[in-house]
Amino acid sequence: MRCSLIELPIFETKHGAQDYQYGIVTILIVHSCAFAAAIVLLVDLLVDDQSGSSMLLNPKEEPMEEDSISHLAEGKDVHETVKHSDSAMDRMNMLSTEREDENRVSTVSSSEWQACNYAKGRWVADSRRPLYSGSGCKQWLSDMWACRLTQRTDFSYEGYRWQPTNCEMPEFQGAEFLRKMQDKTFAFIGDSLGRQQFQSLMCMVSGGEEMLEVEDVGEKYGLAIPEGATRPDGWAYRFPDTNTTILFYWSASLCDTEPINITDPATEFAMHLDRPPAFLRRFLPQFDVVVLNTGHHWNRGKLRANRWVMYANGKPVSDRRLITVGGAKNYTLYSIVRWLDSQIPLYPQLKVFLRTISPRHFANGEWNTGGSCDNISPLSKGSGVFKDESTDPVAEGAVRGTKVKILDITALSELRDEAHMSRYSIKASDGINDCLHWCLPGIPDTWNELIYAQL
Repeated sequence: MRCSLIELPIFETKHGAQDYQYGIVTILIVHSCAFAAAIVLLVDLLVDDQSGSSMLLNPKEEPMEEDSISHLAEGKDVHETVKHSDSAMDRMNMLSTEREDENRVSTVSSSEWQACNYAKGRWVADSRRPLYSGSGCKQWLSDMWACRLTQRTDFSYEGYRWQPTNCEMPEFQGAEFLRKMQDKTFAFIGDSLGRQQFQSLMCMVSGGEEMLEVEDVGEKYGLAIPEGATRPDGWAYRFPDTNTTILFYWSASLCDTEPINITDPATEFAMHLDRPPAFLRRFLPQFDVVVLNTGHHWNRGKLRANRWVMYANGKPVSDRRLITVGGAKNYTLYSIVRWLDSQIPLYPQLKVFLRTISPRHFANGEWNTGGSCDNISPLSKGSGVFKDESTDPVAEGAVRGTKVKILDITALSELRDEAHMSRYSIKASDGINDCLHWCLPGIPDTWNELIYAQL
């Protein structure tokens, strides 16, 4: 007997018994509906509890703020995707190197370019990389992510660029980027990996050089330091010559959050799965490019540490399809994408990208249990991605049929396990490795090049 969508609303059985992993939940798919439903709920509780005790109340103050078990299985293919419906719940169901000529620039016909998949291609050596200095971009780059300032001595990971198959990939030029973005605002909204991408773009645009004329306009967007915090909820900078603003806003879950009891300092916070962040709703009319990401904060430990309580339709979640963290995360992605899709016709200039999840490379444990990523040899896992479909099927499914574009970086980043912070973080402790965040300059530069090619 096969499991129905009523019994297992966010999973669909296809192959008898098999291991299936996506997002943060791994289950054993079986033919018995009752048994499978029990396994889903049990595994969700067991997996979520793994990260609970080690989380701090304010994850933004931790270098390892993205620690979680919400990553794709290394070396495993994901075969199914999730769909969403216009009515919030009814739509949710399961769908299922060799060295290149360093001066080569891809030239393809217009029709080929229109059909290109930027996620397919290969890493090629390029002696012109990196695009900026990891020791020189001090105006924008956090010391904790500048591997050139650490004890690391091998920087071979910096010498590669991504070459998509059948896609036009112009060389990134900071001045040209600013020209394209004249009188425009570019917004990153997401977690610390989104912040890395933001800092990467600031360094790329400036060439890693100090630009004293750039203005801090965070106040315009309400990005002041909250009471009791050590840093603001984001940053915004304006390049006056072209009137170009680049900003980052911290929203690790892409949910709107608000205190349940505003008079209680220890209050819990309603985490509205079906409501975009208030910052995005307020400032969207002023944005021209928006890049969203979420993923690694979706676990029970983070929810408990931040005192987040999942809400939908204005009240605490009771639907069993949203009780699991995986189901809640997927529902949130579909909700925010559908909302943005409804807004794009109102703002014809607006381009929105949903970035797929950035892979983790912990081996032999997690960040706090001895996990590490010791490889320093580039492309030891291979140099190319040849599949058409994304290895983040939830993000791929969320944007399908909408005007929101996918920024598919998962598979190409999966090949670059040597480019993480690893043990070399300035604040590293014995036995603690960061196999989630990337060295800068590094892989997030490529993510920005893919956006640049599509502007």
